[in-house]
Amino acid sequence: MWKLKEHAEGATREENAQKLKAKLETCRSIVKGQGHFEVGTAQLGFDCTYDVVLVSDFDDKAALDAYQVHPKHQALKDFVAAIRKARQYVDYEV
Repeated sequence: MWKLKEHAEGATREENAQKLKAKLETCRSIVKGQGHFEVGTAQLGFDCTYDVVLVSDFDDKAALDAYQVHPKHQALKDFVAAIRKARQYVDYEV
């Protein structure tokens, strides 16, 4: 989950939330073993803690590791670093 800055990279928080969502969507099905992949943005009018959330499943740790180093995923890092105020994540096995 990412909480975004009010203004960054010449855009508003809402604009950057939509940009981040679109960029994350390009990472759907980029590695073998990647399952469910969902990107959501906070609804306007709600006092939300975070602005964008990614929920994704991987068949195993090897698939997650492959996703982490994939060039499409790596390409997001500079943009995310520039627009985010805070980040939270949870990796767990089921």
